[in-house]
Amino acid sequence: MNNRDAIGSWLSGPRAAAEDMGADFGHRGERLGLPAEGPRSIAPVGRRLGALFSDWAVSVLIAYGLFAGGDLSSADNWALAVFLVMSLLTVGTVGSTPGKRLLRLRVVTVEGLGRPALWRVAVRTALLGLAVPALVWDRDGRGLHDRLSGTVQVRM
Repeated sequence: MNNRDAIGSWLSGPRAAAEDMGADFGHRGERLGLPAEGPRSIAPVGRRLGALFSDWAVSVLIAYGLFAGGDLSSADNWALAVFLVMSLLTVGTVGSTPGKRLLRLRVVTVEGLGRPALWRVAVRTALLGLAVPALVWDRDGRGLHDRLSGTVQVRM
């Protein structure tokens, strides 16, 4: 192995190095019985981030309009509370936030792929509010907040 191969595998991460050695991880969501592409497949990271930014923008606008009294810095303080309430209400009732709906994503249970129960949504939302669980992902691309609540984000 030359130096370029070693640097390439280091930059690509342990999964790429293991795949180069012949390991087969399958597609994201295979362990959960989900298809590789199309409806009900694991939501791609780019779409999930786009939905998150859309929902955050809506939350800031609502916080600015209803709670901040024209003070933008105060809107930032309220935006997290608005975001969490919006997430709890919309995922709990229709299975997706406005941003997820816009990007054709939804949150479902792993077991039956139906809309999650309110307690699952509450656990997921509380962990999402902490931010760290959403930054820790498994090999299927599910955040810790999804794993602990028994949910997964899929394409519609």
